[in-house]
Parts: sequence; C-alpha cells; structure tokens
Amino acid sequence: MKAFTYERAASPEAAAQAAAQHPGAKFIAGGTNLLDLMKLQVETPVHLVDINRIGLDRIEDLPGGGLRIGTMVRNSDLAADPRVRQRYPVLSRALLAGASAQLRNKATTGGNLLQRTRCYYFYDTSKPCNKRTPGSGCSAIGGFNRIHAIVGASDQCIAVHPSDMAVAMRALDAQVETVSPQGQRRVIPIADFHRLPGSTPNVETELQPGDFITAVSLPPPPPGVQLYRKVRDRASYAFALVSVAAIVDAQGGTVRNARLAFGGLAHKPWRVPQAEQALANVPAAPQSYDAAASAVLAGARGQGHNDFKIPLLRRVLAGVLGEATRT
Repeated sequence: MKAFTYERAASPEAAAQAAAQHPGAKFIAGGTNLLDLMKLQVETPVHLVDINRIGLDRIEDLPGGGLRIGTMVRNSDLAADPRVRQRYPVLSRALLAGASAQLRNKATTGGNLLQRTRCYYFYDTSKPCNKRTPGSGCSAIGGFNRIHAIVGASDQCIAVHPSDMAVAMRALDAQVETVSPQGQRRVIPIADFHRLPGSTPNVETELQPGDFITAVSLPPPPPGVQLYRKVRDRASYAFALVSVAAIVDAQGGTVRNARLAFGGLAHKPWRVPQAEQALANVPAAPQSYDAAASAVLAGARGQGHNDFKIPLLRRVLAGVLGEATRT
C-alpha cells in the first residue's frame, strides 16, 4: 500500500469539496472493496476522505409509498428494514445474496453502487487491463473469461459489474442523488448511472470529479411477485455468474407485465425493454419465457470460457418466471 493523506468530512458538501481539492482522492466508508484494491495497488489514491461521520444513515418514507435510502445505510440494515422486506423483497433478497454477513455489516449503499469489477486481470497488475490502465489492452479477451460479459461488451473490455443490490435497484427504477463540490444536486436514473465500456472502460459511472452520492430513492413498489435468483459457483460467498431480479404481475394464467434486470451478463445491471414487452399479456407458459430470454440474449456473444452463460440465462429466467407465475 502506498502512502496517502487522510481527512474526515463532516458533511456531504464538505466531502465533495475535499475530494475536488485533491485530484485522485477517494471517499472511504466501509472500505470493503477499496482497501483490497489499495493493498494490491490497483487503486493508489493520494488522499482519502472518510465519510463515516456525515450521517445519511437513515431510511426515510417518501410520499406515495417510496423510500429514500441514505448513502451510509449499511447493506445488512437495508436488507433487514421491515419496509424494504415488505415493499421491496427483491432488494432485500439481492442484498442477502451478496457477500458475507461480515461484509454486509460494513458495506454501504453508496459504496455498493461504486464497487469495481472482479475481473481477474483487473486485480493482477502484471497483466494488461484497459479498465485499470487505459490503452494497455484487455487480457480477458482471449484469456480465461469464465465470469465475463456476454452482452454490452466492447473490444476494450468484457468485465461485468459485480453488485447484486444494483441489479434489484435497476428493476425497481431507483434514482441516485448526488451533490457536487459546488453544491449542485443531481438525480440520476440508475439506468443511466453505470456506463457500458465502449472505448473508455475506466470511466464506469456518470459521476463527475468530486460528485458525492447522498442517497438512493425508490419509487412506490410496482404490483407483482418480486424474486431474486443468483447462480454462482458456491452458495456461501461468490459473485453472480447469472442473476435475475424479477417483478412479475400475473393473474389467471396470464402475465400482465414484468420487470426484469440481470447481473453477471454485462458491464452494468442489464435490462432489456423488448424482453419485458414480450411478456406483456401473454400466457404464463414456457414458450413465453423462452421468447423473453431470446430478447435478453439478442446479440449475445460468448468469449469461450463463458459460453455456458447463454443457455444458463435461458434456464434461470424460465425458472424465475415459472416460480413467479405459480405464486
């Protein structure tokens, strides 16, 4: 780990200003991802801004039944909140599927959105990686790419986003609230918050330098059964090979509408409107589920070791939709 300076911020505005005054600075809250990256010298911030005393650790009701989640709310607290469990079970289940209990006790809502890919080559500083060192190349293309993307990738990067929480929030149409060093506040739909790799895979979000996430807001829950299913190499603690967040409204053997978001497939939580359209007012039957899967997989391309994800996604989605329409 390289030397760095440190300060403790007292407010969101002060945190944003402190980061802006030290180019290359990082915010630190739970540190469950950042400290690992610093030890490996993947991240080498010159300055850390500790945000553990700024507050923003409450979950508040919004008019109409929504919730506003402060950026410092711990993942374990969010998963256990009675309002989240009752109104947004897909989010609670996604959180509990992520990491270990110890990590969930430290990890925060804002930090979870910003955690970085688990691509093996991103963590190995002896290997080229366009996300870590722009212009150096992508070792995963042509390398061991079992966990990598099958949609939305580029010839610069095939890494995937690791968050379970963000996948559920994508299905729920969450909005990310930020404050800039100048005090300007923005609301960014989570659909636009994470970026696809394109030619700049090192730029992962729409945040500008110094921007600080203050909260995530959820609209009132949509009708329907909410499920989250995660397929991974081991049940105790692993990132998703494929995950599905589903909110399905079905009655009398007919799917009225559905919301679907996917993890483990792309550089960001993945959602395909055509797949949801394929499930509007159709029989709750395997043929309908397969049509939705085909829409999700349009243009999908395996990289060799991860070819299995294409049939796996089809099977997992069929299982989730079958369960959602049976209850």
